[in-house]
Amino acid sequence: MPELPEVETVVRLVRPRLVGRTIVGVEVRWTKTLGGLSRSRFERAVVGARVARVWRRAKFAVMDLERDGQPAGHLVGHLRMTGRFQVDPPGRDPGPYARLSLRLDDGRCFHFVDVRKFGRLWFTPEPQRLLGRLGPEPLGDEFTCDWLATGLKRRARQLKPLLLDQAFLAGVGNIYADESLHEARLHPLLRSDRVDRAGAERLHAAVRRTLAAAIEREGSSFDTFYRTPEGQPGQYQAQFRVYARDGQPCPACGATIVKLVVGQRGTHVCPRCQPKPRAKRRS
Repeated sequence: MPELPEVETVVRLVRPRLVGRTIVGVEVRWTKTLGGLSRSRFERAVVGARVARVWRRAKFAVMDLERDGQPAGHLVGHLRMTGRFQVDPPGRDPGPYARLSLRLDDGRCFHFVDVRKFGRLWFTPEPQRLLGRLGPEPLGDEFTCDWLATGLKRRARQLKPLLLDQAFLAGVGNIYADESLHEARLHPLLRSDRVDRAGAERLHAAVRRTLAAAIEREGSSFDTFYRTPEGQPGQYQAQFRVYARDGQPCPACGATIVKLVVGQRGTHVCPRCQPKPRAKRRS
């Protein structure tokens, strides 16, 4: 599933092609993509609206719409497992997996392409209905080392599931949780309230560095599905430290990387860099 770096890449690449453009037509080929809204209501909501802004929140891509300079709702997209945004020139066939298309006033067409049909593009008058319960952005000003240290201490959860909890921290998924925990030298099973200040500082720095580096390389194409709107794979998978590298040597110490299951998610760790936490002794 695309995580924060992949969605940020998508938003940056489609933004200049969408902002300022007016939606002049809609073609819906898979109504479930609309997230419960009928085809006719979706069409009435978006046709004639101008795209005023394109931005990202966590793993969501958001398009702010306006009419006559006034707010006119929002399109909120989630790519899920195989979704992809692309903006094509007139006449280009988007292929058999285009579930939703928006025709633009410059002749180009925005397509939501989704092989497995799990992705969604909601229209909503208020995006907070979908985004309101999300935690802070890990690359934003709210995500400070003090905030993280306090948040970890206030919870008694295993680190990996906590990092994946979007209500705790927005945008981090399986790949970047594994990568960040390895860089921070913290085991994914370690209980969050047992992370000391030095560990919280390492984790804070690792999360920010990992996400920034992945954005710079346009995300990770660890399978055949994630492609940028240009149709190109991301490049960060060449930088993986542990993710999907079980059985291979750790780049930091040379120990063999192992795969665990933590919170029903495949998890990759170096047993030397990330020693398994010891159980607390009973008094």
